[in-house]
Amino acid sequence: MEKFLNAVQNMFKVPELRKRILFTLGLLAVYRLGAHITAPGVNKGRLEQEWADLAGTLLGVLDLFSGGNFRTISVFALGVTPYITASIIMQLMPVLSPAVKKIQEEGEVGRQKLNQYTRYLTVALCSVQTFFVATWLSGKGIIPETWPATLMIVVTLTTGTVFVMWLGEQITERGVGNGISLLIFAGIVIGLPSAVMQVSERVRAGDAMQTLGVIFLVAVMVALIALVVYVESARRNISISYASRRVGNQTFQGQETKLPLKINMGGVIPVIFASSVLAMPQTLFAAFPPDPADTTSTWAQIFNFFQQFHGGDPWYELVFISLIVMFTFFYITIIFNTDEVADNLRKHGGFVAGIRPGAPTAEYLNGILTRLTTVGAIYLSFVAFAPQVLLSGFRVARLPFIGDSLDAFFTATPGLSWIPTGLGYQFFFGGTSLLILVGVAMDTVAQIEAQLVMRNYEGFLGAGSRLRGRRG
Repeated sequence: MEKFLNAVQNMFKVPELRKRILFTLGLLAVYRLGAHITAPGVNKGRLEQEWADLAGTLLGVLDLFSGGNFRTISVFALGVTPYITASIIMQLMPVLSPAVKKIQEEGEVGRQKLNQYTRYLTVALCSVQTFFVATWLSGKGIIPETWPATLMIVVTLTTGTVFVMWLGEQITERGVGNGISLLIFAGIVIGLPSAVMQVSERVRAGDAMQTLGVIFLVAVMVALIALVVYVESARRNISISYASRRVGNQTFQGQETKLPLKINMGGVIPVIFASSVLAMPQTLFAAFPPDPADTTSTWAQIFNFFQQFHGGDPWYELVFISLIVMFTFFYITIIFNTDEVADNLRKHGGFVAGIRPGAPTAEYLNGILTRLTTVGAIYLSFVAFAPQVLLSGFRVARLPFIGDSLDAFFTATPGLSWIPTGLGYQFFFGGTSLLILVGVAMDTVAQIEAQLVMRNYEGFLGAGSRLRGRRG
């Protein structure tokens, strides 16, 4: 603890680092200030009534990444979601478009050009999304059903998103850490005090079982955070050798280096994809519910099935985990091309010991990547599944054949009765938010650590140690 406090003091002894930290905190404060400015024309009372049925829909996922701004339809209601979507699309485009791939290969100039295209795409996506949001708001009676009111919402929310995007870029360039990630981080952290108060009230109630439940929840949370830190910082290093080569009049000696491969290359993206896909049916049914008097039509039967298809339902969890695994393999295949890596190594005279350059190297890397991705997919599935079971429970009664007997057993057993129903907490402590919180914190602290060590100050772990973030 003493080393940590010394490192915090050292942070503010370096003028440039102190300026960057204060600049970052200032822009985060501006972002949180915008959360309290509601868009014009919004009926707050009607909006609160509508949100009672929207927690599990795609709008609930959108609210998570907007830091609660969407729930109040503030000027920053969409947050950084359109920018994240645009960034993911631009990451996939080099695979689909040779022209975009050519731009990507232009180095720094190409990177700046792609960043500019990402901004344009963000504005386009945001305009479309805000139009649908405005249409939904007017249809629910939250804003007046007039074109001026709809246009005002579209312009306000689009402008707010562009401003949030600018805040994130300014933090990245002139502050500490990745700006977009820190804005999401701030939006999630702001809800933690209310969660702590809710847990504290359970403990103060004096019920022994409630107290044990809180202790169990805290223990699981600490264990999950430790698991995330361990896996996100883990690397599989592949030894790469470079032969001696002569370029012009210069001779470059052979050297040994490492190619680090992360266990979880996809980060939180596969979980976001899976959550968004599963939230689409709930969003569709919230927008187009069947007639209450209709109980026999196919649409009504599908609606009744999906009414139970949410967190805690065994079929939901099975589909959720399957989607995480599928998206993990898909996304990593897109962002890490083993053929391209092997070709680049061959061009620069690099090779893996005992492996021939070219296709054999690509096959060797692909085998390692497949094993790492399998472990990463299992890890992501577990981190996303465990908190959901704690909060929402696992409705074993929905399991075929043994469901009723298991449900009766858990209900009648003291200490296990929470399994079918969950612990009853309403705050969002999901795998997605946990991965974001821990990952962003690791990256930001690692950057500060690097700045301190570079200036001969002792870092967070003391002399001779380095804290490594996800990208380290």
